[in-house]
Amino acid sequence: MGRPIVYGANYSVYVRIVRLVLAEKGIDYELVPVDVFATEGIPAWYFQHHPFGRIPAFEHDGFRLFETSAIARYVDEVFAGPALQPTDARARATMNQIIGMLDAYAYRSMVWDVAVERLKKEAPDERLIASGLSQASKALQTLSSLKAPGPWLLGDGLTLADLHAAPIIAYFVKVAEGQGLLAEFPEIQAWWTRIAGRASFLRTEKTE
Repeated sequence: MGRPIVYGANYSVYVRIVRLVLAEKGIDYELVPVDVFATEGIPAWYFQHHPFGRIPAFEHDGFRLFETSAIARYVDEVFAGPALQPTDARARATMNQIIGMLDAYAYRSMVWDVAVERLKKEAPDERLIASGLSQASKALQTLSSLKAPGPWLLGDGLTLADLHAAPIIAYFVKVAEGQGLLAEFPEIQAWWTRIAGRASFLRTEKTE
């Protein structure tokens, strides 16, 4: 099989999720830079890969995909390497529930309303940050309640849920409020410490 291509920017949470999955599977790939925030706008050619101009997009042997979860599942199912999805239907459903919850309720609040607002704005909107922290607290509480006993979110085996959560939490803990809130959930804090030291996570901190 040919070398897959990931289109996107190494600062993106969702691009990093895909890169983490590829790293865990031991797959070499090409990262083609696409900066959706560039002053000149999104390159016209990129809309052939993603009709909505978001990142990431993915290509493998002429087969194109967009949407992070679809890409992650494809990589896990097509390439050799450790399986990243449970075989048990209920465990797999819980994995998908965690991923859906993170997308719907955690990403915006943790990354944009708290981390980006605090780090990137000269005059941060404190009301937005407070609202984001409230939503983030509920997301962390839910994640803690869904976590199975063991080192990873679904127990003994690393899954796509872990790789989806890690880049979101990584942004959140760039700010003091995120660090403080995470510390209120010891099981998730321990999980974060564990995955933050993982080789794939350290490797995807830099452009490959």
